[in-house]
This record gives sequence, structure tokens and C-alpha cells, in this order.
Amino acid sequence: MTSVDAGKVGGSAAGAGGATRVERDSMGELAVPADALYGATTQRAVMNFPISGQPMPRGFIRALALVKRAAAETNADLGVLPRDVAAAIAEAAQAVADGAHDEAFPIDVYQTGSGTSTNMNANEVIAHLAGERLGRPVHPNDQVNAGQSSNDNIPTAMQLAAAMAIEADLLPALETLRAALSDKAAEFHDVVKTGRTHLQDATPIRLGQEFEGYAGQVADSIRRARAAEEELLAVPLGGTAVGTGINTHPEYAARTVTRLAGLTGLPVRETESHFHAQATLDAVIAAHGGLRAIALSLWKVGSDLRLMGMGPRAGLGEIALPETQPGSSIMPGKVNPVIIESMLMVVARVVGNDATIAFSQTGSLLELNVMMPVAAAAILESVELLAASASNFAERCVRDIRATGRGPALVEQGLMLATALAPVIGYDEAAKLAKEALKSGRTIRALALERGIAPDELDRILDPARMTAPGYEGGAGGG
Repeated sequence: MTSVDAGKVGGSAAGAGGATRVERDSMGELAVPADALYGATTQRAVMNFPISGQPMPRGFIRALALVKRAAAETNADLGVLPRDVAAAIAEAAQAVADGAHDEAFPIDVYQTGSGTSTNMNANEVIAHLAGERLGRPVHPNDQVNAGQSSNDNIPTAMQLAAAMAIEADLLPALETLRAALSDKAAEFHDVVKTGRTHLQDATPIRLGQEFEGYAGQVADSIRRARAAEEELLAVPLGGTAVGTGINTHPEYAARTVTRLAGLTGLPVRETESHFHAQATLDAVIAAHGGLRAIALSLWKVGSDLRLMGMGPRAGLGEIALPETQPGSSIMPGKVNPVIIESMLMVVARVVGNDATIAFSQTGSLLELNVMMPVAAAAILESVELLAASASNFAERCVRDIRATGRGPALVEQGLMLATALAPVIGYDEAAKLAKEALKSGRTIRALALERGIAPDELDRILDPARMTAPGYEGGAGGG
């Protein structure tokens, strides 16, 4: 290799200010940083895409490296690669998967739509490392990329990375949140308060029942996360350029997918239609739809808790949220629901990512989608943010929520207690009582006593706890 002046690299941020060496790819020679593990093709991409400064996510690089390892081991078994070369490639790929060389993956997310730049980045880095192990050159295309194409590797890596992140991060975080909400449901079972529909007073409900609903939402979110993972585990590996599998051994796809299942611990399977799987983002769109539903469920839970925690004096104040930090630079003593606010901003980002992924389907033209890198970055960010915020919400908010006495104290003033009287005196008469109570400021109980309902019967009918379960008094006859 020949050292050259770094200035000759042109727009290369990677090579600025240091020594370089000359590398060659199919387009000719190019100077790359002297200590770079990658070669000319990667350097061209660094120069071509100075867009955001955001490289492909760590989880994506890990998944792509696992694909490279599995491919090398399969190709050794099938006689496509010499065993010593395959072993060196597999060892190098595993080192990349483990995060030992993250600095060698500088290419921007906003790059080649197929992700070819990042695929070649991986090929060049792994070839360099494998060559060092063997003591002789390893070819990035002919050997590291044997049996592969960016067109099937990149969507496979995208789907595997997201599935692994759901399994390792999102599912445990959601389970932590579900358990925290379930614990609060049990703790608050005896707290009877006013229910609300249309943000207006409704019949009584137990605070524990509300939390039971929130826990149920998160339980369904866990189910949806598993369904999203299932969508992602049917991978297009083996289709190579256009789905036909050109330049692969007939057994390559099945064997490599089996290896990936072993490496990831997930039931990875080969797609039933390579032509569909790498020409569209259907699986990623469907999976992220589940993530969007999870995000919006968390919005519902967080928003309800903010409403019930309004105050502490001039709002509902039915629960007290934990105090985590001062809330104002001007108002002493003010404390805000900041943990929930941070989670709701995550929800906004996930909904935005969903729009990005949906629009990325417009890059599905004929045999290939050409907006895969941004879709990969979006789905991985969504999983990461949802996992972190759900866990933080559970640990720094839900676990320390307290019930106040304000909810039970307001129940006796509730106008919708008249609902319990409707089966006894009829809807129209009960409505008259409610309107009179609102106008006069008196309670439903006081007005019903004046109407002649016996006190002991009224105590039974208007028992708020009895109103939180199914029951029917009967006897109204529609009158």
C-alpha cells in the first residue's frame, strides 16, 4: 500500500488530518485512512453521503455480522469456501457482532437505498480482519459475500435486529410495567372514586379497576410485541439479487437460516416467497404497526395518570405522582409529571417513525425496496425508545404512585349516583333528581330521602362499592 496526502481524499471526513493508504475497488483506486479496517467502497460511501452524521444502529450492524458468520459457516459445509477461510470470516464476523469494531462502520443512515454501502462496509471490515487472522488476503465480495446480495442481506439484518431488540429489550420492559400496574391495581382495590366518560362525571369505579385496565392494555401490548416479532422472523435471506437465489447453493438459504436461529435464539425461518420479501417492506410495516399500537397504549396510560394527578390543590388530585425533580425555574415548589412527559415524547417519535416506515414502502419498485436503511433505523429506534421509556415509567413513576383521599371524598357529591336509582324509580325520574341536585347543590341521597325512599334501602342502593360491580335493583317497571 502507498501512503498519500490525506487532502487528496477530497470530501472524506474519515481521512481528514491523517495518513492514508491506497485501496482499490471495481471503480479504481482511492485513498482511505491508514488505520481503517474498511476499504475503497466504504470510503466512497463516506464521501458520498455526508448527510446526518448518524451511522447505522449498533443492533443492525450486529445482525448483519451474524448473517455474515452464518453464511460463511454454511458455505464451508457446502464446499463453497475453504474451511480455514470460512473459519476466519466467522471469527471476524463474530467480533464485529460483539461490538469490537463499531468505529469501522461510519456510513450514514441516509445512503444507498438498498443498504449496499453498509453491506460492503461489513464485507471489507470482515475481510480485513479475517485476512489478518489467516495471514493472506480474503476477498470482500468473492468470499465474505459468497452466496449473498445486499438485496437479501440488508432486509434480513433489519428484521433480525428488530426481532432481537423486541425479545431482549421491549418484552422485558413491558412485563416490568405490566407487573407494576397490576401491583397498583391490587393496592388500590378498596379506593372507590368517581368514574368519568367524556371527561364528565360518571358512575363510581374503583381506582384499582382503572389500574387493572392499564395493566390489561400493557398485557395486550406484550401480545402485540410478540406478534410483531413473529412478522419479522420470516427472512428473505437466500434470494440474492432479485429473489431467484442466483449464485447460491440450493441448500444455502435453509442451512443459513437454521444457523441464524441458533445464533439468535429466535425461531428464524425462511420466507415462503423471496420475491415478495425483499421487494417490499410489508413485514416491517406490519411489525411497526404493532409498535405504534403499543406506543399509543402507553399514551393512554400516561395521559390518564397525568389527569388524575392534576393539582395538587386545583386539579383532580386523586393520585399523587412521585416527585422526581423541581418543575419550574420561576415557581418555587412546583413539581411536574416529567417521567410521563418524557414517555409521551417517545410516543410522538414512534408515531413519526411509523409514518417514515409506511412512506418507505414507496421505495418498493419491481424487485427491490430502496429505502431500507432509513426503515431499519426507524424501527430500531422505536423499539429502543419504547423499551427504555416503558421501563423508566414503571420504575420512576408507577411504583411510587399514591392514592389520595380526594377521589373517595367526591363520590357522595356525584350526580351520576342517580344511575343506581334508575331501575327503582325509572330513568326519567332519576334524571330529574340529577338535574335538581346540580341546580340546588344538594346530594342525590338527600333528594331521594325526600322522595320517600327508605334510608336503609337507600344506603344499600347508593353504596358506592356496590356500584363498581354488576347488579340490578329492578322494580321500576319503566315508570
